[in-house]
Amino acid sequence: MKSEEKKAKARYGIANIERRTYRRFPVRLPIEYYRADLPIHQTGQALDASEGGLQILFPEEMEIGQNLKMKLFFSSDFGLNTIEMLVEVVWVNTQLGEGEKHYRSGVRFINISPEDVTKLKNFSASLS
Repeated sequence: MKSEEKKAKARYGIANIERRTYRRFPVRLPIEYYRADLPIHQTGQALDASEGGLQILFPEEMEIGQNLKMKLFFSSDFGLNTIEMLVEVVWVNTQLGEGEKHYRSGVRFINISPEDVTKLKNFSASLS
């Protein structure tokens, strides 16, 4: 059995233990995002954040592998901060609950400046 097959099989099953690289912090923060095929920005909301990515509520269904330019907005002791990044959609939940109008998705950071990583780390530290 190839090692790739072992890795894939390890992700399934009742006793699957999730292992995250970075700790997640629950947040409710506004985002703006831009799709490559639409020149206008859309808005959504980040539900949790980590140094590796975000969980987002989008007003539209996303596709896994889709790249988005995104801005995350948050306030701190220094006023309103913006973090700009390029993200990739890595998971989507296509099932909306009753009354839900937004799609839950996970994105991972593809390109984010060192300064913005520092801003995110400092913001995350202020939440704990």
